[in-house]
Amino acid sequence: MTHQTGARRRFIATAGAASGAALGFPAIVKAQTTNLRFQSTWPAKDIFHEYANDFARKVNDMTGGDLKIEVLPAGAVVPAFGLLDAVSKGTLDGGHGVVAYHYGKNNALALWGSGPAFGMDANMLLSWHKYGGGKELLNKLYEKVGASVYSYLYGPMPTQPLGWFKKPIAKAEDIKGLKYRTVGISIDVFTKMGASVNALPGGEIIPAMDRGLLDAAEFNNASSDRLLGFPDVSKVCMLQSFHQNAEQFEILFNKAKLDALPPKLKAIIDNAVEAASADMSWKAADRYSKDYAEMGAKQGVKFYKTPDAILQQQLKVYDDVVKEKSSDPLFAEIIASQRAFAERVVRWDMDVNANRRMAYNHYFGKKS
Repeated sequence: MTHQTGARRRFIATAGAASGAALGFPAIVKAQTTNLRFQSTWPAKDIFHEYANDFARKVNDMTGGDLKIEVLPAGAVVPAFGLLDAVSKGTLDGGHGVVAYHYGKNNALALWGSGPAFGMDANMLLSWHKYGGGKELLNKLYEKVGASVYSYLYGPMPTQPLGWFKKPIAKAEDIKGLKYRTVGISIDVFTKMGASVNALPGGEIIPAMDRGLLDAAEFNNASSDRLLGFPDVSKVCMLQSFHQNAEQFEILFNKAKLDALPPKLKAIIDNAVEAASADMSWKAADRYSKDYAEMGAKQGVKFYKTPDAILQQQLKVYDDVVKEKSSDPLFAEIIASQRAFAERVVRWDMDVNANRRMAYNHYFGKKS
């Protein structure tokens, strides 16, 4: 292309833009990309970090490049349990974790996922959060602890295992004296059941078990547990527990950063959260079931149902813990709100939904 030709093309382009403006057509200006730096509370290899990236990708795609969220793994900027402070202060623009990880700020924060939730599953707890007053109560809690954040809850988790042990746990007395890892209000429950509790982040659990600093631990699900390396340090996994019966993920934004975004981008974030929540549920059912089957078939893991006597003991001890902590009026208000919602929604669920085990046994034979 000659210099003369290039100059002529630039003139035509400039003249076209000028004539468009003269005719009242707005000039086409590409919006500047807003970059947000997030950190998850999970190791890069964990499926939970994958969920964080899934959410970010949905936002990035739907905004067409106007907003770009980058997600770093746990520890890249701050330790996993330091996420709330980092987002509140603006050290990070946002993050991905669980509300129970902020337990040290206020015990009531553990009520979003740590405990039996009066029989609700995680989807019911999310329903309470969105439609039963939970969101407003969580906002009050964050104001109380001085956290300048905006919280989105999403991603209902299946009931978490009691954990990984050296041998099967047959009765509540077997928990006494164990060095055990858990988080949230479950720290108080297992302490009252006689365990010595250490609340370690996910990436630190397996090294601690390998060195004998822990006798037993729980984390979350078959995929995460397998990737973290639980089958390398234990071959016994106890399934079913009330200590984290109904948990969900949390996406945090620094409040000033979110407030500064135009309404269109905020609307996209609102809807991306719900899209990511549904997608996470479907991905979890697929991946968790595969890893559950493969740990048993290929890695020699033995799965045992937690005895009912231990589950009953958990409920009893949880009630004692709640009674002690309800001296805090806001804690008591959250408990009362959850209980009222659960009484209605759990009854409806039990009365309406058919027994899946009956159908499974009919088609695939009874499994122990």
